[in-house]
Amino acid sequence: MTREALKEYIHNVLITIHENIRETSDRKGWADEEELTHIESRLLTYNEVLQTFKIIAREMDLPERELGL
Repeated sequence: MTREALKEYIHNVLITIHENIRETSDRKGWADEEELTHIESRLLTYNEVLQTFKIIAREMDLPERELGL
């Protein structure tokens, strides 16, 4: 795998996470009470995964902005 392919892969994963956060946040506005716990759990999970990517990028001295963080 080339460096560019790996960078594109990571970038696409992060775009998907950001999109899922946005879509899930939007759902929160019109969700039933029963759904809210599930939505909050998903948001926490997405944000935790995103924070993990950020922490590891910092530890590895990688360009966060270039990676889409």
